[in-house]
Amino acid sequence: MAPEINLPGPMSLIDNTKGQLVVNPEALKILSAITQPVVVVAIVGLYRTGKSYLMNKLAGKKNGFSLGSTVKSHTKGIWMWCVPHPKKPEHTLVLLDTEGLGDIEKGDNENDSWIFALAILLSSTFVYNSMGTINQQAMDQLYYVTELTHRIRSKSSPDENENEVEDSADFVSFFPDFVWTLRDFSLDLEADGQPLTPDEYLTYSLKLKKGTSQKDETFNLPRLCIRKFFPKKKCFVFDRPVHRRKLAQLEKLQDEELDPEFVQQVADFCSYIFSNSKTKTLSGGIQVNGPRLESLVLTYVNAISSGDLPCMENAVLALAQIENSAAVQKAIAHYDQQMGQKVQLPAESLQELLDLHRDSEREAIEVFMKNSFKDVDQMFQRKLGAQLEARRDDFCKQNSKASSDCCMALLQDIFGPLEEDVKQGTFSKPGGYRLFTQKLQELKNKYYQVPRKGIQAKEVLKKYLESKEDVADALLQTDQSLSEKEKAIEVERIKAESAEAAKKMLEEIQKKNEEMMEQKEKSYQEHVKQLTEKMERERAQLLEEQEKTLTSKLQEQARVLKERCQGESTQLQNEIQKLQKTLKKKTKRYMSHKLKI
Repeated sequence: MAPEINLPGPMSLIDNTKGQLVVNPEALKILSAITQPVVVVAIVGLYRTGKSYLMNKLAGKKNGFSLGSTVKSHTKGIWMWCVPHPKKPEHTLVLLDTEGLGDIEKGDNENDSWIFALAILLSSTFVYNSMGTINQQAMDQLYYVTELTHRIRSKSSPDENENEVEDSADFVSFFPDFVWTLRDFSLDLEADGQPLTPDEYLTYSLKLKKGTSQKDETFNLPRLCIRKFFPKKKCFVFDRPVHRRKLAQLEKLQDEELDPEFVQQVADFCSYIFSNSKTKTLSGGIQVNGPRLESLVLTYVNAISSGDLPCMENAVLALAQIENSAAVQKAIAHYDQQMGQKVQLPAESLQELLDLHRDSEREAIEVFMKNSFKDVDQMFQRKLGAQLEARRDDFCKQNSKASSDCCMALLQDIFGPLEEDVKQGTFSKPGGYRLFTQKLQELKNKYYQVPRKGIQAKEVLKKYLESKEDVADALLQTDQSLSEKEKAIEVERIKAESAEAAKKMLEEIQKKNEEMMEQKEKSYQEHVKQLTEKMERERAQLLEEQEKTLTSKLQEQARVLKERCQGESTQLQNEIQKLQKTLKKKTKRYMSHKLKI
C-alpha cells in the first residue's frame, strides 16, 4: 500500500515573481513522494470570485487557500494542496488554486494566459469560476480559451501541411473535463419560457450565431473553443452565500449562517468532483502519479521560461526518458533479487543455470514492460537486454569459478592421501604401478560420486590427472614386474584414454556453446513476445483514444449542423409566415375589390 501524502495546508507550486514563472522545489519534493495515482483539480477565474473557497471545501477544510476580500488578487502563481482522495482509495487529490485573472496590478495578461494554459495541461478536471450569468461579458472574460492554440502544442513537430487548428484538434485527447461554476447567480434558469438545468443552461449559452460578420465570429469563437476542446462539460450555479458585507468573513462563518441553498449547491459540487473527476492520464492511458506530475510541471514551465510553447508530446517524451531509465533499473533489481534467491553455485549443469536465468529474465522484462512507455525505437529495452546478457555471462563466469574452486578442494581432499603415498614410495616396488592405477581409479570413482561439483568437474579432473602423468609414467617405467611389451601397451592405452577424454571435452564445449546460442535465441524471442503484446495493448489504447477524439469531433460537427438546420428551419418558417400574411392581405384586398365591382 502506497503511503498517503496529506499536506496540512496549501503551498506554492509555481511562483509568479516579477512576471516570471518559477517552480518551487519544496513542492516538487512533495510530489516526488506521492506514489499513488493523482486526481488533479484546477480552478481558474477572475480575482475575487471565490475560487479559493471552493477549493478549501474540496480539501475538506474551512480555510487553507487564501480568500481575497479586496480588489487585489491574493493567490499568486499556482498553489497546490495534496490530500487523500475522499472517495477513491489509493488515490491522492491534488488541488491547484490559481492566481486570479485580470488583477489590476499586473498591467498585461501575458502571465494570465500562461497560468490558464498550465492549469489545463496539469489538471484532469478544469474548473472555470465566474460571477453571475453566462453572457457575452462572461464569454469575453474567457478569451484565454481562444488563445490556447497559440499557447499549447500537442505535437513536437507537426506535419508541414498541418496548421495550428489541425494540431489543436488533438487537444480533446488530453484536455481535462470542463466545469463552469457560476457564483452569485440570481436569475431563473429558463429559456423561451422553459425551465433548464444548469447543464442545459450551459449548452444553451454555447449556441452559435449564424453569420460570418466580424461580430458573429467574435461571438462564436470562445463558444467554439469550449465546445471543441472540452467534450465533457458540466455547470453549477451558486446563490450568494451571505450578505455582501459578510463576505469578508466567509471562511469563519458556520454553514448554519450561510444561505441553505448555497450550502447544498457547494455540497453537490464537491460530490460531483469527488465522484466524477478522473485520474490524470497521458496519451496511451498512462496514469500520472506524483513524480510524473512533477516532471510535467518542470517540462511545461521550462518551456515557457525558454520562450517555447508547452508541448504535450515533448512532456511525455521527457517523462518517458526518466521513467524508462528507472524501469530498466527496476527490472535489473528484480532480476538480481530473483537470481540471488534461486541460484545456488555451483549449478549442476549449464542448462540448470540458464533455466533459472530465463525465468528471472522473463520476469525482469515483465517489470520493464509494466513500468515503461513511449520507448522510442526500443532504446531502453535494448539497454535492458544488454544488461541482462552481461549479468547472465557474469553468472556463468561465477558458476565456472565456483565449480573449479569446489572441484579443486575436492581433489585435494580425495587425492591428497594418494600423493602422500607416492612421496613415501609406497608404489616404488614390483607391481606398484598396477596398485597405483587401481587406487587412482577408485579415487576417480569416489570423485565422480560427489554431487553438485558443477560444470568444471571433468575439466578440472582432466587437468589434475595430466599434471600427474609424469608420476604415473615414472612408476610404469620403474616397475620391474612389467615386460617392455606390457609397458608399451599401457602407454598406448593411456594415450587412447587421453584422446577419448579430449574428444569428450570438445563435445562438452560444443554442447555449452549450443546451449548458450539457444538461450540467446530464447531471450530474443521473449523480448519480441512481450514487446509485441505491449504494442498490441498500446495499439488498442491508441485506437480507443482516436475513436474517442473522432467521436467528439463528429458529435460537435453534428451539433453545429443541427443548430444550423434549426436556424434555417426557423428562418424558413418565418419566411412562410411572412408569405402567408402577404397572401392573406392580398386575398382580402382582392375580395374587397371584387365586392365593390
